[in-house]
Amino acid sequence: MILRALLVGLIVAVIATALAVVHSRHRHRELFIEATRLEKARDELNIEFGRLQLEQATWAEANRIDQVARDRLGMKFPEGNEIVVIRP
Repeated sequence: MILRALLVGLIVAVIATALAVVHSRHRHRELFIEATRLEKARDELNIEFGRLQLEQATWAEANRIDQVARDRLGMKFPEGNEIVVIRP
């Protein structure tokens, strides 16, 4: 009787362990897929960030700012006689 109970207990333990292993492997696969997806998203964001940095550098170039100031705002460098120096 005790031997039979021990055998049933061991069988239940083996089945429970097998189910736990299956569940653990399945969870591992899910997490791996999620990690891969997040790495891909990170890489895409890094590429976009590089593009934005390049675009910002292009828009912030001194000659570009000078050209926009001249064309859109009608600005120009003052002539020598237009410069006034104020001394304290």
